[in-house]
Amino acid sequence: MRGIVALRLAAALLAFMPFAARADDAALCAAPPGGMPIIAPLEHLAARLNDGGPLTVVAVGSSSTSGIGASSPDFNYPSQLQVDLRRMFPTREVSVINHGIAGEDAPEELARLQRDVVALHPDLAIWQVGTNAVLRRDDLSEDGELVRKGVDLMKSNGIDVVLMDLQYAPKVVERPATPTVEALIADAADRAHVGLFRRFALMRFWQNSHAPDAPAMVGADGLHMTDAGYGCLAADLAAALVANWRAETKLAQRTHAATDSVAGLQAHPATGPAVARPGAEMRRNAAMPFN
Repeated sequence: MRGIVALRLAAALLAFMPFAARADDAALCAAPPGGMPIIAPLEHLAARLNDGGPLTVVAVGSSSTSGIGASSPDFNYPSQLQVDLRRMFPTREVSVINHGIAGEDAPEELARLQRDVVALHPDLAIWQVGTNAVLRRDDLSEDGELVRKGVDLMKSNGIDVVLMDLQYAPKVVERPATPTVEALIADAADRAHVGLFRRFALMRFWQNSHAPDAPAMVGADGLHMTDAGYGCLAADLAAALVANWRAETKLAQRTHAATDSVAGLQAHPATGPAVARPGAEMRRNAAMPFN
């Protein structure tokens, strides 16, 4: 807890530093080698960050989105994600709206996606789902279809989607349906070509890599995350979102550069060897400003 609080206080003084070098407890929040990437392109997120307009993110889910276990609303993961993204993009207007409701499951969340997500027209929705399913029942035959319906609803309304799977916690790990739900959520993300943030794997890595005296990521109830857990979740999620944006932007730059090269050749068919139009190489190598 003290480490996370100190990190938030230091962030204002260290906003100019790259994410990996900021003055938080790097060992506490470290992800596995290679990070915890979100593979599917988040095109609306990238477009919003590139055009400099306001960025709106909605976090929807159950108790680990609403923030049960946090010492105050300021320490749930959506609040801390907003702090991280605003620090990373200090010239942008960034809002992370928390629409987590403790105790809900996929059917209840699906029923309110239109009101709590679609009606807000966000650029990105992060749907944390699956934990209450494994805690309540072993028959998960309908859960995959519910998640797919929710994802399709948000995608059809021009919203990027990231599915966040279960927390790695004693009461979750002991349930026999946990591997099934973890695979179900990954399959839903893969089929719909939306983002997947593998919280279960990330928290398992923390559990296996932390020193015995490290701050606990899960509270005494064996289920809900602590301030430290929510803080590290937000930090690693922010890093994954920014990495996705960087990758999408670089891909767009390469595509534009290739298009410019082809257009240059077509405009000068008699000039011999292929030469790209001036400026294409500069665009290919240009680094996006991090502001």
